[in-house]
Parts: sequence; structure tokens; C-alpha cells
Amino acid sequence: MLKRYIIIACMALPGLFAQAQTVEPVTPLVVSGSADVYYKYDLSTFKSPTGGSNIPTSFANDQNSISLGMLNLILSKSVGKASFVGDVSFGARGQYQSIPNGNGDPGNMANSFNIQNLYVKYQFNEAFSMTGGYMGTFVGYEVISPIPNVNYSTSYLFTNGPFQNAGLKANYSFSSKVGLMVGLFNDWNTYQDLNGVSHIGAQLSLNPTENWSAFINVLSGRSAAGAATYGSGTILDLTTTYKINEVLKIGLNAADYTLPENNGGYSGVAVYPQVALSNSFTLGTRGEYFAYKDGVAGPGTSVVCFTVSGNIRSGALNLIPEVRLDNNGSATFFKNNLTPTKTASQVSLAAVYSF
Repeated sequence: MLKRYIIIACMALPGLFAQAQTVEPVTPLVVSGSADVYYKYDLSTFKSPTGGSNIPTSFANDQNSISLGMLNLILSKSVGKASFVGDVSFGARGQYQSIPNGNGDPGNMANSFNIQNLYVKYQFNEAFSMTGGYMGTFVGYEVISPIPNVNYSTSYLFTNGPFQNAGLKANYSFSSKVGLMVGLFNDWNTYQDLNGVSHIGAQLSLNPTENWSAFINVLSGRSAAGAATYGSGTILDLTTTYKINEVLKIGLNAADYTLPENNGGYSGVAVYPQVALSNSFTLGTRGEYFAYKDGVAGPGTSVVCFTVSGNIRSGALNLIPEVRLDNNGSATFFKNNLTPTKTASQVSLAAVYSF
């Protein structure tokens, strides 16, 4: 009889343990991303020895060529309160034009891919979370992926600011309208910080109304190569978006970056008006003023640029015809005969598929 009770108890134990354990919700592995190609033509017909054009911002650099952007693959998954994101890109935008790029990987000079994001997150409760790893920067309005940007070409503010920040950050939501992030980070755009975790950053997020959001950002520290190095110093950044109605939306990005010991920096502002003319067509413009600061290397210069981009959507496909005009305070651009000029203009057509 005792043996029978022992057998029954042993058979019941797994069920009791299963009831005692908390079953954490598990989401399936999510695969998302984008693929983009483009054609661009510099109206001066200038073409550099490497096939580039006049306007020196990130991405879409090739002159008179049907060229690759990138294939962007994003994996994400969550189990209970823990989650991860892995984001890898293939192609020119990731391999050569993001930071760090394939040429800058000392372990593999022929690297054909770029890690855009690789981080883990733990959500302690509804208000507090911590994230660690390699993350897209919290500074600025535009991003590396072509999906969220209404313009295909990028701003000078985007090109000169950080692309990614590796580090550990804490996020706390005081309410649905106010949040705060603070973190410790590596040098800008590096997988490994040679002078140790050297930067501190913070972001104050505000949502005063349902249609208005704003982010006040600061990132400060010293890069391994010294005070005159990109990434040393302090950047202050404001990003805000206001949805006027279902048709009109306007965004703004203003930033000031100062390197220590009079090594220069930059300041600028960009405005992003958007008009949704239909469910399938949005007209987006960008007006930008950008100025390099005077420093020990010499006087700075400034540029004003204006960009008009159409977004023609059909399902997951977005066609982006674009016209852009830049005017520099100095003659930094070139005509076809290599004569310096202050103005440059270009037209482009991009196809972006998101999944």
C-alpha cells in the first residue's frame, strides 16, 4: 500500500511543479528589415575618380549609376521580460558607408556585412528597463534604415553625428508624457572602446499631447585618439515632431557639437515638413542649415540645402523620387571641368522594400 502511495505521489509531483512555476510569455522570432536600390545623377555631371558625386552626405553617393543601398535583416524575440534585437546589413550602405564599415574592421578587411544593432533588454516593470549592447544612436532625427526617413539622401546633421552607441542604458517612464534615459557608452560608432567606457549620455523624452513628441539629448566624453578626434567633446541635440492634422506633419532637428581644446565642431538645424496628399503619396521636404565651427585646424564653413522627396507607396514598396540643391559658403563643390563652385544639385530615384 505504501508503495502505491509513493508511486501516485511521484506521478503527481510534475503537475504540482508545473502549476507552481510561472509560465513566461514567449513571442515567436520576428524577422523584419528592408532592401533598397537607387539611381542618382549629379546635374553638374561631375564624377570623382571613385565614382562619387558632389554632395558629401551619407549614402546614395554613386554618380549616374544604378546602385545598391543595402539588404537589412533584423531578428527580434522576447521571452517574458527579456528580449533581444540583432540587426545586420549587407551592401554598400552598411559595408562601406556606415560606421564602422567593412574596411575599418581590423579583424577582417574584406568584411561584407555590418552589425547595425545587437543588444539585449530587460523590462523590470512597466516603467523601468535596462538595455545593453550595440544600439542605433538616440541622437538626431534621421536613421540609417531608409524606411523611417521621408528623404532618401541624408542631412549633414545625420552624417556628422553619431550613428551608433555601444553601452548600457536605463530607461524610466515617469508617466505617459515624460521619460528619462541615462547611460554609459563607448566612443561613437565603435564595437570596442580602446580607452574604456568613456562617454555619458542622457535623453529626456516628452509627449505633451497626443500629436507632439520631443527628445532632448546629450552625449559627452573623450575618444581614445584624443581631443581633436571625432566623437570627443559634447553634443546637444533636440528632436521634435508635431502632427498638425491627418495631412500635415512637421519635424525639427537642432544640434550643437563642440570638440574640446578649440578643435571645432558644428551646429545646425533641419526642418522636415510633410504633406500626405493621399494614402499612397506623401510629399516630404527638408530645409537645413549646417555650419562647421572655427577651430585650430582653420575657419569653418556653412551650407544651406533644400530637398524635396516624393514617397509613392504600393503595399511594402516605396518609390522615392527626389530633387536636392546645396549651396555652400565656400566653393567646395566641382563643375564637370573641375572648376570649384558653391552650388551642387542632384536628382535621384530610390526603391525601398520593407518587410
